[in-house]
Amino acid sequence: MIHPAPDGDIVLRTAAPVLQRGTTVLLDSCEAFGRKSPTYGRSGLATQAELRRSLCTLEQGEVAELYPSGLAALSGAILAVCRAGDEILICDTIYGPTRRFAESTMADYGVTTRYFPADIALDELEGLIGPSTRLIVLESPGSLTLDMMDIPALAALARSRGVLTLVDNTYAAGVLFKPLDHGIDISVQALTKYVCGHSDVFMGCAVARGEVGEMLKRSSRSVGWAVSSDDAYLALRGLRTLHARLARHGESALEVATWLAAQPQVSEVLCPALPGSRGHEVFKRDYLGGNGLVTIVLDAPESAATAFLDALRIFGLGFSWGGFESLAIPCNDQLRQRRFAPALEQPVIRLHVGLENTADLIAELRTALTARAEARI
Repeated sequence: MIHPAPDGDIVLRTAAPVLQRGTTVLLDSCEAFGRKSPTYGRSGLATQAELRRSLCTLEQGEVAELYPSGLAALSGAILAVCRAGDEILICDTIYGPTRRFAESTMADYGVTTRYFPADIALDELEGLIGPSTRLIVLESPGSLTLDMMDIPALAALARSRGVLTLVDNTYAAGVLFKPLDHGIDISVQALTKYVCGHSDVFMGCAVARGEVGEMLKRSSRSVGWAVSSDDAYLALRGLRTLHARLARHGESALEVATWLAAQPQVSEVLCPALPGSRGHEVFKRDYLGGNGLVTIVLDAPESAATAFLDALRIFGLGFSWGGFESLAIPCNDQLRQRRFAPALEQPVIRLHVGLENTADLIAELRTALTARAEARI
């Protein structure tokens, strides 16, 4: 017989979360078709429900929606709250694909976008807010250059003008900073990064409270955003060790950043967790600690980045971050896409410090800096 027994076996309590796969939900009676409880697997079963509950707890929210990638979470949240004729104000240091989405899909839907620099004064930002401004999109620390913003002050300004706010909170992983507790309406994460934590799962989430949370929920159901039970299970597994891994990343990155700051071949270290670095005072006030990201500016022509990066072996050359491994990427080409691009002719390189031994990482960086110096000659 290929059908299961009518009652099935009792599900026993385990330390690990339940992994429940399925597309069809079998109901106990015809009357159940009218209930609001899940009637189809796309809405998520026990595994996705547990992940949503855990993310609400992590981010101090009331509604957590799941998406198949971090970019999908950003685009899904924006779609949920914006309509034709609206305007979005976006911090210029935002994650690059968010910019692409705003300028293409949202433009096609009749939503306009304007950008502002990360160091904008509050009164200048207030001057940008117009009658059609619906949403302000922020990221702090910013993508690549890790610029800090005064999120509580920006949130208070937006709320006073009736404008919604969204923060890409991937850097903090829901641990180091709680945007909703500081007045932000929507906190978005690429769970692909630190929550999943092993460089093998794509996923994103958007967390909110009250009516904004209901807007996320309605839009998610209407559009059909969904994640698999297996991926949700892996995200739950990542959550179990998130705090321990994130602390190790932060400690190692600060050690590496401190060493880099003392090297004559490095013009500047962009790492807000590092005392003396740009934005450190705001970071120290609002954040519990740093993660594994460190950006450096080399004291060399831009062409020297190739020699530096090609000398790396433990640091893999690859996009993304948040997994166990150390990574490095060149940043100059991406920085040129900004509306308020920094005037840099020197190589800008972003590092993600993984869980490897920091002595090994520093030894490799010393070798790479030597290669950079030789290439300069």
